[in-house]
Amino acid sequence: MTEPRLSFSEFLWIWNHVQERDTPAHHLRMARWLERRWAERDRGCLLMAFRGSGKSTVVGLFCAWLLAGWPDTRILVLAAEHALATRMVRNVKRILERHPATPDLKPPRADQWAADQFTVVRPTESRDPSMVARGVTGNITGSRADVIICDDVEVPNTADTVIKRAHLRARLSELDYVLTPGGVQVYVGTPHAHHSIYAAEARPEAGETRPFLHGFPRLEIPLLGADGKSAWPDKFTAATIAQIRRHQGPNKFASQMQLRPVNIADSRLDPDRLRVYDDDLSYSEVRGRPVLRLGERRLVSAACWWDPALGDPAKGGDGSVLAVLFTAEDGTYWLHRVAYLTASSGEDAPDDAASALCRQVAAILEEMHLPAVTVETNGIGRFLPGLLRKVLREQGVAAAVVEHVSTRAKDRRIVDAFDPVLAERALWAHRSVWDTPFISEMREWRPLGGGRDDGLDAVAGCLASEPVRLGRGVGPRGVSRAGDWRPGAGPFDAAETDWSP
Repeated sequence: MTEPRLSFSEFLWIWNHVQERDTPAHHLRMARWLERRWAERDRGCLLMAFRGSGKSTVVGLFCAWLLAGWPDTRILVLAAEHALATRMVRNVKRILERHPATPDLKPPRADQWAADQFTVVRPTESRDPSMVARGVTGNITGSRADVIICDDVEVPNTADTVIKRAHLRARLSELDYVLTPGGVQVYVGTPHAHHSIYAAEARPEAGETRPFLHGFPRLEIPLLGADGKSAWPDKFTAATIAQIRRHQGPNKFASQMQLRPVNIADSRLDPDRLRVYDDDLSYSEVRGRPVLRLGERRLVSAACWWDPALGDPAKGGDGSVLAVLFTAEDGTYWLHRVAYLTASSGEDAPDDAASALCRQVAAILEEMHLPAVTVETNGIGRFLPGLLRKVLREQGVAAAVVEHVSTRAKDRRIVDAFDPVLAERALWAHRSVWDTPFISEMREWRPLGGGRDDGLDAVAGCLASEPVRLGRGVGPRGVSRAGDWRPGAGPFDAAETDWSP
């Protein structure tokens, strides 16, 4: 292959000079970085730059430079939609037609110079065009490429729900079968979700053990640097930046201009307003009286709420979630556990699956010295309280089972429960809670939005029911009383309730 006479930085500068445009410093920075990635043949890399930075223009010029120096190169452009990918292909065609360094690359036949794909004059014959555009959901089976440009594959239409994000990741994972050995994959874009494919850190609450683009060299150019100065002061002045902030809102500015993986839409439930703690429960006896503590804090009451389900969340069903909330002497709330329970194999009979769930609930009640659990009896929960009481007796766990029928709309229950404690930053969450889907549910929840909310509903039940102080649990004769650690705990009889938190 013929080595180009020009570096990519020179190729870029000449094009801008011909177009009577200046070359901003951040464009040269992108150019040097892309040329280095090509020289080192990195399997994959990520270029993130603020909206309006001209990154797609620079990448288009990079493709033209590659074809000028290595005419046999096959380039696949993927975008969220086919039309967006075609836009880059069309732009590269114009560059090849007009750039002084690419006078002989346009083919003589019109059928090799189409809108969404073209083939330059090259020394070897190949069934794949020099450059082709595809939408990320399009068919790329059988294609081969030396360079894959993933240009803005993550947009709201491909990343605003858990299902869409999973589908996007599955599609992008197929590119390993398209990229040739020694090829380079270039991701170009800005994050559109907290669980972004561009995130530098894994999202454990979404099941990640490492970032999606793990090991990819990254170049990030936010609009405002660490010193607060604009990366493109000639175009993005202080007044312009202030206007963008005002019109777009804090989340969209952080995501699209500062490259922070956050949800673009402002969430009603902001998990950043939770406080994190690491303390474990400790049980002791002082002067013959049991005491339950979190670190140095003495706990005075507890709420445990179970929103049961036998469905499989992975198949669109509701999840079965148990939440545990404690209150300390100073009135602070401590969310210690959000357990996403799983029943036994789907081949088991429903009563066997329900028994498996009840055994998990009983184990948590015993582990955390809980005096009672409230079971939401809407749906399958109607027959669970009796089964749970049976399991508790069998396992010797002295905890009461309180039945509850929810009559208010779930969205209203969630808003009313979370709004006050988040506004005051009065809710603490154990670090283990951050490794569950609960945090993602908070980030993505919208009233009437139709997203996952099983954990939110269970915690909302705890927050609403916590002021109801229960006494000692009712258990078999001779077993310990789970609620003895609460000051003033006394015997009580559990009853069904129809109050509406």
